[in-house]
Amino acid sequence: MHARPPARIRLPALVVYVAVANDGISREDEWAHLRALPGQQDLPLAALNGNFLRLRLSGFTVKWERHTEFTRYSIVQPLPAHAGLGSVEPVLFPDIAVPAEWLRSIPGRVMAAIKLAMVSGALDDVTQTLAQARAWFGGHTVVASLTGRGGSSLVVTDLRLRETGFERMLVVCPPGTSETRVGRISARLLEIETYRIMALRGLPVAKALTPVLLQTERALADITAQLEAKATDDQQLLDTLVAEAARIERATAEHAYRFSATRAYDELVRQRLTELREQPIPGTQTLGEFMQRRLSPAMATVAATAQRLASLSERIARASALLRTRVDIAREAQNQQLLAKLTRGQELQLRLQSTVEGLSIAAISYYVVSLLLYVGKALKGAGVPLNPEMAAGAMIPLVWWAVWRTTRRIHEKLHAASGAHPPA
Repeated sequence: MHARPPARIRLPALVVYVAVANDGISREDEWAHLRALPGQQDLPLAALNGNFLRLRLSGFTVKWERHTEFTRYSIVQPLPAHAGLGSVEPVLFPDIAVPAEWLRSIPGRVMAAIKLAMVSGALDDVTQTLAQARAWFGGHTVVASLTGRGGSSLVVTDLRLRETGFERMLVVCPPGTSETRVGRISARLLEIETYRIMALRGLPVAKALTPVLLQTERALADITAQLEAKATDDQQLLDTLVAEAARIERATAEHAYRFSATRAYDELVRQRLTELREQPIPGTQTLGEFMQRRLSPAMATVAATAQRLASLSERIARASALLRTRVDIAREAQNQQLLAKLTRGQELQLRLQSTVEGLSIAAISYYVVSLLLYVGKALKGAGVPLNPEMAAGAMIPLVWWAVWRTTRRIHEKLHAASGAHPPA
């Protein structure tokens, strides 16, 4: 809850803020850079373990915060005397407390660079104070609003990048404003600009994906039409569908995190704007209005792209299901044809088997009658008054029936063992 407390800022103050993308930048790299500050050669690496560090140096403080995708550096120092509310576009860069080379060599790609001047001033006549603030910005068109309950502070900015790469903000607080409240105001303003830029990182991704999504949508429509027409080979359709599915899944894997992060950053911007409790000044756009008019279309584009990506994945899944159903139906028809052929083959086999069994019965009967004929001839030779040919001829029906009956019993035993019904 208290891991990253807001700074206590005494007016008048200048906050020099730099946020850099830390992709590929290790904690050791940032530690080495912090050690380059005056008097920090003995800074231990363990001091960075909490992803938050505040260094109190001679006349200024340096705050380091490491987040998931970016790292923030904040230098809080007294505002130069020539840069007060009555000045006209004062030059601030030469009076920054840290060396200019140290700022330029911060490891990482710069995402936001802001010089936030915070002064004490009366807000009884907002129009006059706003005119002085416009002069402080060199007469440029500014975005301004009263913030806090009862309009307890004035926030002014032109959201323009100077030649130094920094943009400027000005906060006018009434006398007696606590240091803690000043610190909270500065934290909200700096976070709004940082999260706005981080949210906008999803816009180039969405624009780059648009041609891919359009091509996939057309290909999917063509596949669906071919499914309906049944004029294309299933294997060819399957290969095309798999290729499109792989393309969409790859895009989802590569960019799903960026789209989710964009939604999260956009929500943070909205929360911080709500916390400012802005009150409009006649004739001037509020910071929330300016942000939302330019941020909302970009966020809508990102959200629509993410929705198209998810919708395409679902449509490909449905097309795959349709193709699988079509293949299953064709396979079922082939199986039915195969079963019909097998049934006809079994019928022919049964008929052939019956024919063979009939011939077998005749052959067995022939051999049995031949044996009986030889037995009769042997008995006749032994003196038994018997006509072997007549006896063998008389035994033919009995032998034939006995062989047939024996064959039937064998069949019954085999069918009983297998649980099948014997043929009629």
